[in-house]
Amino acid sequence: MSQVRFSVNEAEASILAYIDEEIFELPALWLRERCQDDIHLDQVTQQRLFDPHQLEDEISLLTVEKQNDMQYQLTFSDGYSGYYDFTEFFADFDPYDGAPTPTPWMSDTDKQDFYVDYNGLSSDKGMLKALETFLTKGVLIVTNVPNKPDAVLDVASQFGQVRETNFGKYFEVYTRPNSNDLAYRSVPLGPHTDNPYRDPMPGIQLLHCIANETSGGLSTLVDSLSVLNQLKAENPEGYKLLSEIPVRYRHVDNDVELIERRTMIESDNTGRVTGIAYSPRLDYLPLLPNDQLVIFHRARKRLGQLLSSPDYEWRFKLEPGQLQMFHNTRVLHGRTGFDASEGLRHLQGAYIDLDAPKGRYKAIKRQKRITD
Repeated sequence: MSQVRFSVNEAEASILAYIDEEIFELPALWLRERCQDDIHLDQVTQQRLFDPHQLEDEISLLTVEKQNDMQYQLTFSDGYSGYYDFTEFFADFDPYDGAPTPTPWMSDTDKQDFYVDYNGLSSDKGMLKALETFLTKGVLIVTNVPNKPDAVLDVASQFGQVRETNFGKYFEVYTRPNSNDLAYRSVPLGPHTDNPYRDPMPGIQLLHCIANETSGGLSTLVDSLSVLNQLKAENPEGYKLLSEIPVRYRHVDNDVELIERRTMIESDNTGRVTGIAYSPRLDYLPLLPNDQLVIFHRARKRLGQLLSSPDYEWRFKLEPGQLQMFHNTRVLHGRTGFDASEGLRHLQGAYIDLDAPKGRYKAIKRQKRITD
C-alpha cells in the first residue's frame, strides 16, 4: 500500500497529498465529488445520491477548517459545505484496493503457509487466512476436502461463483483417447495458462484430486511474477515486446471455435504486471519485421525456459482429498507425464472469477472492524 499523508493550508484553502515520492494538490472538483454527508451519500451502500457528472467544472475550494484529527469542513464555490474524514481518501491511493500486496515466490520458498484445512473455511478467521494466502501468493492448497464428486464446486462456491464454460460447470481430468484437450491424456503438460483463447480468461482455477494411483503425474506450479522479474533484468527489449505485441490464441472443439488476441505479459489498468498468457500449444507468433520477430521469439523462448527451471517450478504430488486453487495468469500450472496403466489419476476442475476472493476478503475485514 502507498504511504500517504496530507498537508492542509487553511489560509490558502489548499490540501496537498504526499503519495510515496510524489506531491499532488487535491483539486476542488475531486474533493467536491467525494462529499461524505448522508444527504449525498448512502451510508449503507456507499452509493451516491446525486449525479457528480453534473457538477460545475470550474468549481473552487473557498475554505478549509479543521474540526479534529483528519476531519475538516470544506466549503466550495457552488455553495456546498460539508465535513470530510480524510482517512476515507486512503483507499483512492491504494493500488491493491484493500487487498494484501502480492508476494512473488520461488521453488525454494517455504510452502507451509500455502496449505489450509477445508474445515477451517467455515469460520471467518479460517477463511480470512485462506484468502490472504491466496491473494499474496496466488495459490492455495486446501487439504481434507471431502473425497467425493462435485466437491470442487463446494469449495469454489465458498470463494466465489462458479464460471461455466463450454467444458461445463466443472470438468473431469482423467485419461481418455481422442479427447478435445491434451489435459485429458497422460502426456506431460508444461507450465501454462488455461484458456488464453477466451475473453475474459478464467481468473482462478481449482483442481480437486479424487484419485492419484500413478507414480508420475506430479503437479507443477510456478509464480510468473518471479520469472518476469528475471526476464526483464535479462532482456528488457524482449520483455517490452511481450508486453506490447498481441498474440493469437485458438481453441477448436466440435461445437465451438474460440480465438482471442492478447499480449503474453498481462497488466491491469494501472499498468501493474499481473501475470502472463502462456500456452505453447495454442499460441502463434505475431507478424513482425524479422529483426523484431527474432527478439520476440528469443524472449518467448527464455520465458519458457525460466518457467520450467527448477529455480522457479514447484513439483509435488497432489494427494486424494487435496485441492489446488491458483490465480490462472499469475501461477502457471502443469504436470509431469504418467503411465495410465499404473492406475487412475482423476481430478475435477472448475473456474471462478478473480474479483470474488478479493471482494470476500474485504467484506470479512470490514465486518471484523464493525464487530471488534
